[in-house]
Amino acid sequence: MFPENVRPPAVAGQFYPAQPDALRHDLDGYLTPPAAGEAEFSRAIACLVPHAGYMYSGHVAGAVYRRLPRRSAYIILGPNHFGRGAPLAFMGAGSWSTPLGQVPLNSDLAQVVRRGCQPLTEDVIAHAQEHSLEVQVPFLQRRGSAFTLLPIAVGVSDYETLETLGHAVARAVESAGEPALVVASSDLNHYEPDDVTRLKDRKAIDRILNLDPRGLYEAVFRERISMCGFGPTVAMLVAAGDLRANVAELVKYATSADAGGPADSVVGYAGIVVH
Repeated sequence: MFPENVRPPAVAGQFYPAQPDALRHDLDGYLTPPAAGEAEFSRAIACLVPHAGYMYSGHVAGAVYRRLPRRSAYIILGPNHFGRGAPLAFMGAGSWSTPLGQVPLNSDLAQVVRRGCQPLTEDVIAHAQEHSLEVQVPFLQRRGSAFTLLPIAVGVSDYETLETLGHAVARAVESAGEPALVVASSDLNHYEPDDVTRLKDRKAIDRILNLDPRGLYEAVFRERISMCGFGPTVAMLVAAGDLRANVAELVKYATSADAGGPADSVVGYAGIVVH
């Protein structure tokens, strides 16, 4: 385990500022109050947000987070980019630290998900260097109010296991004394020209907006969409279906070219709320 059972920040100073004041300043820019007509998604069940460096995708993630209701617990599903540790891993004890402070982990939710998804194991190695979940936490902290967290790193790709995970997550949400929100962390297509990426991303986004986990899974492989967090997104959509979601809305879409990156090799980012 980590010293004193606290997972320290792994990518502060790389994906987002390591200094608290600088981090707050950047987050406040991304979390500016919604414009006229941007109502809060008061009945949000789940969301999809990107996890690139804040300079590239922070504006997309912020457009989602600023419209979500504050919740007392979040289940965050993200890809295991490095293949370290268990292929399907949670952390359910201790806390996570960012430059903005510590967030306690939710052992009760962890045990419910674990009981419903046998391949899921508790493993700190899978989380030690993984950025896809960590970069979400400062957004939630800056939104205010105390909350707990259940981080799950997803390194499996077979549909049946992802579906089982989604059902287990839904049961955990239903078991919570107060509403918990499911966050899927994923970037979309990687390192192709901007026009190609936008076409591929649209095919993935359409499946998500249709609340179609199987359709998204098949589209990713059929269209060769290099969506790093398709597994977490499939599981999120399964959970949302169990939780009786009926609408998904695209809040914001962009590519890294919109933030000044080269147009011949981009990464796509989508912010989607499911309710």
